[in-house]
Amino acid sequence: MNCKNVALAAMLLAGAVTAVNAQNNAAEMQKAAEEKAVNLCSTCHGPRGISTSSEFPILAAQRKGYLEAQIDAFRKRTRAEKDAHDFMWGIAGNLDEAIIGGIAAYYAAQPPARGRSDDPALVAKGKELFDKGLPERGIPACMACHGADAAGTADFPRLAGQHAKYVVKQLNYIQSLVRAAPVMHGIVKDLAPTEIEALAAYVQAK
Repeated sequence: MNCKNVALAAMLLAGAVTAVNAQNNAAEMQKAAEEKAVNLCSTCHGPRGISTSSEFPILAAQRKGYLEAQIDAFRKRTRAEKDAHDFMWGIAGNLDEAIIGGIAAYYAAQPPARGRSDDPALVAKGKELFDKGLPERGIPACMACHGADAAGTADFPRLAGQHAKYVVKQLNYIQSLVRAAPVMHGIVKDLAPTEIEALAAYVQAK
């Protein structure tokens, strides 16, 4: 084997070793993130991201990009509602980007929560608002961003199966500018409390 071939073989071997090391590091990081989700996040968000208390959102099957953005907002303290301050600032402040990405990937891969409903009439009203909006009042259909099945699109969050009380609370935060979400504020600012309750009942039932 001549010198050129030896050098080429050495370069290929080094590249292969680097690729294997990168894969191993990524696998270790994902494992660490999943352990964080199982051992820490599940305390509030429930096993595999399905919380039993409406104080804490269901994370199972949530969009990965949305989860990453929200955890990062907690870490940077740009989400400043009381719940964020009390529960998430301290936890997220200790996470780096790799762990955040791993936690988001873990929850995005979990099976979604089942829909729950005890008021079919309210759910039907919410579906009408979700699917069609209120054009006469300049309020667009929720499905335009969150998808026809409320499972989310791109980085717009999944709403299907989420606790209705949590959805109501977050929409109230956004309406009152307690939670900074300029695009959503413009959409929901004129919704009446009964309309918010109907939308929340509908997405919980999905």
